[in-house]
Amino acid sequence: MAEEKPSMIFLLLLSIINACAIGLAIAAERRKSTGHVVADKYDEQSYCVYNSDIATGFGSGAFFLLLSSQVLLMAVTRCLCCGRPLGPGGSRGCAILLFIFSWVTFVIAEACLLAGAVRNAYHTKYRGRFGIDEFSCETLRKGVFAAGAAFTLLNTIASALYYISFAKARAKGNAIGDGWKPYANEPGVAMSGLPR
Repeated sequence: MAEEKPSMIFLLLLSIINACAIGLAIAAERRKSTGHVVADKYDEQSYCVYNSDIATGFGSGAFFLLLSSQVLLMAVTRCLCCGRPLGPGGSRGCAILLFIFSWVTFVIAEACLLAGAVRNAYHTKYRGRFGIDEFSCETLRKGVFAAGAAFTLLNTIASALYYISFAKARAKGNAIGDGWKPYANEPGVAMSGLPR
């Protein structure tokens, strides 16, 4: 019995896309916006001046790369529920658990990346008068993009292991055959209880 092997080209493509997403998330963490308070020379109000807003673009890029990676994986594996049945055994159980873990890490990573990109793009304008002592500019909390990168890494590992387990279980299912088939000249589902 010839066992089908998982496509190494697909695993490499998936890893490259996710590695780019991790790199963009780390770059977004390092380049997030910072602001400082500047006094307005015409009136008594002060305002915030922010540096470059490139981290929003990096975070959005990581978001869309991770999304494309997950869509590609689900298209290749037919989202685990469509297509031919998987063969029974440990590979099927691992594939199901890794499928769930892959989706959980995907949702958390996407939430971190999207929230980070949106919050980084938020800029405070005029905040108050000079008499206020604790005046600060709103900025993104440290570690949001880093958490997105960490969960993207976990998603990369879970997705690769899921694909390998899925391929093994699918090969076992193909070796068993198409599953149950009706007997010759009988319908697969009885439509009535009437005798013939």
